[in-house]
Amino acid sequence: MSHDSRIALTRDGVSLSRLVFGAWRLLDGGARPDADQVARLIGSAVDLGLTSFDHADIYGNYEVEAAFGAGLSRWAGKREEIELISKCDILLASANRPQNRLKHYDTSAAHIAASVDRSLGNLGTDYLDVFLLHRPDPLMDADETAAALAGLVKAGKVRAVGGSNFTPSQFDLLASRMPFALATNQIEMSVLKTSVLTDGSLDHAQRLGYAPMIWSPLGGGSLFTGMEAREARVRAALAAVAAEIGAGDLATVAIAWLLRHPARLVPVLGSMKPERLAAMVKALEISLDRQQWFAILEASEGRPVA
Repeated sequence: MSHDSRIALTRDGVSLSRLVFGAWRLLDGGARPDADQVARLIGSAVDLGLTSFDHADIYGNYEVEAAFGAGLSRWAGKREEIELISKCDILLASANRPQNRLKHYDTSAAHIAASVDRSLGNLGTDYLDVFLLHRPDPLMDADETAAALAGLVKAGKVRAVGGSNFTPSQFDLLASRMPFALATNQIEMSVLKTSVLTDGSLDHAQRLGYAPMIWSPLGGGSLFTGMEAREARVRAALAAVAAEIGAGDLATVAIAWLLRHPARLVPVLGSMKPERLAAMVKALEISLDRQQWFAILEASEGRPVA
């Protein structure tokens, strides 16, 4: 069974590519890519069906969005052919933000509005398809924050809004003040990070009918480089399933494991290498059976299910 190439985050809401290109590590390589190199990377991603691009203002020490925007201006495609996602509310202590004395959060209306305008300028676009609050803010005034987000949608600067790393109760608080449904909650999950299976996050998504975005779907690379017993068990389980289904790459199986969940998970892929992205996209062509899925979970948890 294959998976659809696109997914609506909510009923009649914004749709994204089934797998999303994560721009977090765009500037992490040894040599900073120039605009033409970024344009080629965008083109490679789109050719693979990855039309949705995930950003945050802080990525690359506040520099990824502008670097991506420079590449986007050189890309031959049209803006309406892709979806741009960004986030705000984390403030880093950085030479690029000398006013920040320490890392903290800010979900005030003024900061949200300024952040969106800055992201639009950096990316060279008139609107964001999805805008997320990056982390829960203990000082969030739900009424003020909701009004700011709703205002952005009304102004046409943002098509949909949501949260990131929110607990179900934090999500519900913000949602209770919104005039429309929140589009998604971007949370961490992988074959090595399975706590969301039991902490209510995925139950919450199914109950409300939104598709959660998934960051670090390969455990930040530790799935392949980690030397602990858990990582070794999971690699062995992935390899066994890969042999059963004829998959040539453990990453393909790891992404397929996420796609098997009925909460309609939307993995954000972090690789900057088109060949690695191509391997992960093959996960759309397969569906693990229940015993294959549970074999991987058992390896991750180190015990059979109860």
